[in-house]
Amino acid sequence: MRIGELAKRSDTATETIRFYEKENLLPAPARSPNNYRVYDEAHLERLLFIRHGRKLGMSLGELRVLLRYRDTDLEGCEQVNQLLDQQVEQVSQRIEELIALKTELLDIRQRCRTPGKATQCGILCELSRQAASLAQVSTPTVAQSE
Repeated sequence: MRIGELAKRSDTATETIRFYEKENLLPAPARSPNNYRVYDEAHLERLLFIRHGRKLGMSLGELRVLLRYRDTDLEGCEQVNQLLDQQVEQVSQRIEELIALKTELLDIRQRCRTPGKATQCGILCELSRQAASLAQVSTPTVAQSE
């Protein structure tokens, strides 16, 4: 199959397929006499594996490790287990961050119970207040000479 068909069957942009080839995640395809890339079912299966791993939040480096284990008969799969455990931990941390973000947004939302003029909007006032406090924190203080 040509790159367009591979892209369609895998729901992947052709640029992404070329990128994965360049990054050596996908093996270089054969070339037809007119120099078109020619992919086979193994390319499709590997591309779907990569896409699924990306949907699970895995980095390209992590996918390289998984593909190396998958492609060779390396002893044991402890590193695969560790990699997945790390991914689960990262997801757990991200969930905690999202819960904290939701709590903060709900708190800010409570600042404006009745719509009014924008200049008196509790949400806008609170966002401005928080932005100003961030500006104060990030501005280094200059020591005055005596």
